[in-house]
Amino acid sequence: MLRPRGEVEVTPLLPPLAMAADGRSRVDFVQGSEREIAILFADIRGFTALAEGRLPYDVVFVLNRYFSAMGRAIESAGGRVDKFIGDGVMALFGIESGPQAGCRAALAAARLMSDRLAELNLSLRAELDRPLRIGIGIHCGPVIVGEMGYGKAAAITAIGDAVNTASRLEALTKDYECELVVSDETVARAGLDLSGFPRHAIEIRGKREMLAVTTFDRAADLPPPDAAPIRHSEPAVATPTIVPADPR
Repeated sequence: MLRPRGEVEVTPLLPPLAMAADGRSRVDFVQGSEREIAILFADIRGFTALAEGRLPYDVVFVLNRYFSAMGRAIESAGGRVDKFIGDGVMALFGIESGPQAGCRAALAAARLMSDRLAELNLSLRAELDRPLRIGIGIHCGPVIVGEMGYGKAAAITAIGDAVNTASRLEALTKDYECELVVSDETVARAGLDLSGFPRHAIEIRGKREMLAVTTFDRAADLPPPDAAPIRHSEPAVATPTIVPADPR
């Protein structure tokens, strides 16, 4: 039997309500830390109109097929599905591998998501009168990552300005009528040359500086993950676009 002979200091390694299984998680990851990661938001375009006149069972069936396809694409690229929001998804990349690897993984995920969506539309052609369309936004920046929530609703997530910006880029796909909008910060960190695609300088309310982005009609047009780094080109001159504050 061990008996302390002096003062003893106890340092908690897990939150007060942690279960035994939580001991396998990294402490700093669960309790919160600041990290620079890539964030991806994706949303189905026109899903409200698509769901009108359908039985709830049919809507849930289509959504679950969509979530499964997108979730597998994200995880295959090395990302973490953060949450499903309505008919949208939020994913995190580079939490442990760093921003460079995270940005490349996020772009690879967007490419996979576009391919998987095409496959899903083919398999659902008898169920849908029009194919599913999505909008994807990707941004990279510092965020707070940690376990947030209460009880069984607690989960690992990220909060910060970079998360809000990624969400706004996803919404911007409606204005540009494209499938993907990605910030130049993400492209630079990924080390890819995307100078052959349209670039724009946008103004986001609440920010003083313009944000440079690249748009893609189809995310599947992105170069493959193993593509060699490309030369950086001078920013294109574009008309600023005012993006309203994120309603979420």
